[in-house]
Amino acid sequence: MSFPQISGSSAHLLLIDDNIDELRLLVSALRDAGYRLSIAFDPMQGLRRAAALQPDLILLDVQMNSIDGYALCRLLKADAATAGIPVIFVTAAASLEERLTGLHGGAVDYVTKPFDPPEVLARVAIHLALRPDRAARKTPPPDADVPAQGTTDPAQRADQVLAQAAVDLLMSDLANPASLAAIAARLGTHEKRLSRVFREQRGETVFGFLREARLAKARRLLAQSLLGMEDIAAETGFSSGANLATAFRQRFGATPSAFRRSGAAVDPSSEAQRP
Repeated sequence: MSFPQISGSSAHLLLIDDNIDELRLLVSALRDAGYRLSIAFDPMQGLRRAAALQPDLILLDVQMNSIDGYALCRLLKADAATAGIPVIFVTAAASLEERLTGLHGGAVDYVTKPFDPPEVLARVAIHLALRPDRAARKTPPPDADVPAQGTTDPAQRADQVLAQAAVDLLMSDLANPASLAAIAARLGTHEKRLSRVFREQRGETVFGFLREARLAKARRLLAQSLLGMEDIAAETGFSSGANLATAFRQRFGATPSAFRRSGAAVDPSSEAQRP
């Protein structure tokens, strides 16, 4: 059985793992296969290098000291500069729950340790063959370690990515939002920092954003569907149709039934970042 082959001259991989000993076998196998490699031993260094180097694929461990690989993967997917780069977890975290967490966090594949090098090489080759065309992507200088776009301040850029990752988590399940502590933990930070960053970057609190997003979705469902109030409440995380109606009237100055009867259309500009 043959697998897609990508020449080393055209494929650049980024390995992110803080265990040097565990990297040796992987590095050896990938180098022997002709891939160009960059390595980050710290998750945040990996985040910066991914944005700067724009690799074709990232191989990422889960169990790292500062933040775990799941949190890092969410941050990579929240950054426009790195969202399209496929991520493969290579890790000893092998339970079904752990594998699903990685896949739901944006990874394209999951290889468990101890691994067989031919399996890793096959999976890498397959996902490289499936990757989007990067002909239009500008390649930065080798070994750059600066942001690829937006602000040149690494701390400011990290804050932007963190706020966007929090938005993505909230929007992924408006009906069952996680607690602030849980959101912070899933992004590898703490409540205080997340609250500060979100307010600075978004101009509102995390749950102020959540309330607006839920009401915006309710407004859209009222305008574009025939769902009843209880169903819309369930879709948007309100405990009942009555609670939704109260919040809706306070926010928009009209009851949901009056809004629906008016045939008002959703203003697309008001729905930005709140799909």
